[in-house]
Amino acid sequence: FPFPYTPYRIQEQFMEALYGALEAGRVGIFESPTGTGKSLSLICGALSWLRDWEEKRQQEEARLLALGAGGQDGRTPQPGSADTAGEPDWVTAFVQKKEERDMVDRLKEEQIRRKKREDRLEKIRHNVQLKYAAKRKRYEEDETKRLLQLSKEALSQGPGEGVLDQLDHNEEELILAEYESDDEKKVVSGLEEDDDDLEEEHVTKIYYCSRTHSQLSQFVREVQKSPFGKDTRLVSLGSRQNLCVNEEVRRLGALQLINDRCMEMQKNKHEKKSDEENEGKKRRVSRTVCPFYSYEQMQFLRDEVLVEVKDIEQLVSLGRETKACPYYGSRFAIPAAQLVVLPYQMLLHEPTRNAAGIKLKDQVVIIDEAHNLIDTITCIHSAEVSGSQLCCAHSQLSQYMERYRKRLKAKNLMYIKQILYLLERFVAMLGGNVNQNPGCQAVSQTGTVLKSINDFLFQSQIDNINLFKVQRYCEKSLISRKLFGFVERYGGPASAVKTNKENQKLAGLQNFLLTLQQGSDKEGTPQSPPVEAEHDQPQTASPLMQIEGFLSALTNANQDGRVILNKQGTVGQSSLKFLLLNPAVHFAKVVEECRAVIIAGGTMQPVADFREQLLCCAGVDPARVVEFSCGHVIPPENILPIILCSGPSNQQLEFTYQTRDLPQMMDETGRILCNLCNVIPGGVVCFFPSYEYEKQVYGHWEKTGLLSRLAAKKKIFQEPKKANQVEQVLVEYAKCIKRCSQTGGQMTGALLLSVVGGKMSEGINFSDDLGRCVIMVGMPYPNIKSPELQEKMTWLDKTVPRAAGQAPSRVLIENLCMKAVNQSIGRAIRHQKDFASILLLDHRYARPAIFNKLPHWIRERTQVKPAFGSAFAELRKFHRGKLDAL
Repeated sequence: FPFPYTPYRIQEQFMEALYGALEAGRVGIFESPTGTGKSLSLICGALSWLRDWEEKRQQEEARLLALGAGGQDGRTPQPGSADTAGEPDWVTAFVQKKEERDMVDRLKEEQIRRKKREDRLEKIRHNVQLKYAAKRKRYEEDETKRLLQLSKEALSQGPGEGVLDQLDHNEEELILAEYESDDEKKVVSGLEEDDDDLEEEHVTKIYYCSRTHSQLSQFVREVQKSPFGKDTRLVSLGSRQNLCVNEEVRRLGALQLINDRCMEMQKNKHEKKSDEENEGKKRRVSRTVCPFYSYEQMQFLRDEVLVEVKDIEQLVSLGRETKACPYYGSRFAIPAAQLVVLPYQMLLHEPTRNAAGIKLKDQVVIIDEAHNLIDTITCIHSAEVSGSQLCCAHSQLSQYMERYRKRLKAKNLMYIKQILYLLERFVAMLGGNVNQNPGCQAVSQTGTVLKSINDFLFQSQIDNINLFKVQRYCEKSLISRKLFGFVERYGGPASAVKTNKENQKLAGLQNFLLTLQQGSDKEGTPQSPPVEAEHDQPQTASPLMQIEGFLSALTNANQDGRVILNKQGTVGQSSLKFLLLNPAVHFAKVVEECRAVIIAGGTMQPVADFREQLLCCAGVDPARVVEFSCGHVIPPENILPIILCSGPSNQQLEFTYQTRDLPQMMDETGRILCNLCNVIPGGVVCFFPSYEYEKQVYGHWEKTGLLSRLAAKKKIFQEPKKANQVEQVLVEYAKCIKRCSQTGGQMTGALLLSVVGGKMSEGINFSDDLGRCVIMVGMPYPNIKSPELQEKMTWLDKTVPRAAGQAPSRVLIENLCMKAVNQSIGRAIRHQKDFASILLLDHRYARPAIFNKLPHWIRERTQVKPAFGSAFAELRKFHRGKLDAL
């Protein structure tokens, strides 16, 4: 496959390794530097394998069907074998023939289904009239619904309804429906039964995962241009936030609110019939049902998705055009799809995976951009709640229960009281009381305490509550959505609440919420807030949503996580956090079920974390794991990596926490940059370990005058902390470099001061003149005093065996540092004809344990320079040679 900027030799090596891993059913760790067409190579290799695999399966099916038709099975039962011992020959023969008949029948049914599906898609692909007929039918249905709605509104306008009746009608959607646990109700009625009946059998497919929505959209566009773009059945999955086309729901903004509202609308559709069938009762106002949740239209959208490759934007446009829900319509397409594209958060979280209808049994999973896979799994399954959220949720839920106590069923009341008790105990663990303002309750002993899950449950006296049932109740009953609607209606400013007997009872809730937002004195009297604050504060989701995540996290096994009690000045500022220690426990099922798993990235070094923390801890046989790393597309002479051990004044470069703040160290760093900016054209990107240190060095340079010397050669830009300002800084940085290269003069380009792990250390392309040199100041080790990191280190030392005489905790610290370094220095080389120099400012990079964790394509070309003079000469020679060649 002739990909741009990719030598055939590297393609061939990559394809052979990938094909072999898929054929043998391996777990592969693949490293392919940016510029090799990694993502497209991955999917083209995988689709090539899938075509061969399907062809082999169909040949095998044809052979078995031919044998079945001829009455021969190709096997002869051996009397006395393990499976036939003790059975008469005629029984063994009968059982064997029955199995063969069943298998032949199953293969015939599968062939018929496949033929029908292919015929249907082919018909849609070539028959344009079907599309116009479907559109015309939809317009007719919409017109009919509109006329019916107008007639209903005309009939409903009339006297006879009092104020109390109107209140009941408006609040009907806030009442929790009768809840039946899974133990009491094994089969769910309604549409879910229909979904099971209509579910297709899953074909062998590839699940391609990446980190962000934009990366997936870019990938789908590449597939459209590839040799497989015409005849591949591809479906793109996303969240409701990305795929919802109901404007009423989209306006909610927050993902959790959108999810709950969508699920509630579906539930309303199931309950509508039962409400209408209740005779002798007061007529209720019909609950809102999503107009896009139409099974017939979603089936049409499913077929359209399978006919032609579409990214998420095209899928949303199709959903609006067909009046069908893209979120559920795309899910209907999963069984027949050959390639499913989705964010890897959706695949790694089992409840989300099951809800989406993703089945991994004997399928292929490719996880691209997987360098932060362990951190992603840890974040997905960790949760944190503050004392303010706990107290606020308790107040909201108490007021809700008191208002609707007579309308709620016994099962709902039981679970609500259990949740209230849990909230009380959680606040008590922080040293507070739910009946007082958390902002005014001082914590006696501040600090951070770590507890095992079991210790936390026993000490908080909630070990007698079944958290699995409570968590399932929160999920199924949509209580957080009902509570949010309740607070949205009555929890705002007092002036916005109607004054009648029914809502006067809610004064306590209003006052408490106001005290949480504005603060209060010791007597609990609200202070008057600034006028603009009432309008500027955005509407937030119910805190119960975050608490549900914390309850779910507490259901992990005791050895797999810890609960962190972070006690600050007040109960409101304190928090409870669940920290997942063993990400392998959630990755194990993916590896066990799948035929093959490919973990790929441009920079995967060091790979020991993936092998030990993910795969070994998940119980994967080491023989099943295969590693592959291909070279970069650039020739060796296009890159110059240098480890610099000392500066121009022979000051040794060692940016430890104790020495990096010394004035002489910051001065030496400035002198190095001044010298480099004199000989390096275009853009120079300098990475610092943290925002605080970058700010400190910048301020020191301003005082000493180094900054003005730097600014004489390069215009200086700083990475902003706010994400919405990054694009503007990058645009100005690129404009400055382009202007300097065109006009010439004393100013030769720009200097960008960035931060490791910040907005510009991942996903940004500093290609060509945007990044002719990347400088790494020091080694960005994580904060070893962090309680979370210390607990992770302790857990690793107890769980993972020592490797090469090093403690696993020490290896973790080094790996976290070098992963961040490798991501940052890889920003410059982006294609085959690109060139750049890389400067690592710290003598510790030359240590073998650190040096060997650099990417292979950088490590094999790296020079260690003890003195600045020889390094400067090499850099000047390198850049002058490249400029002359250009």
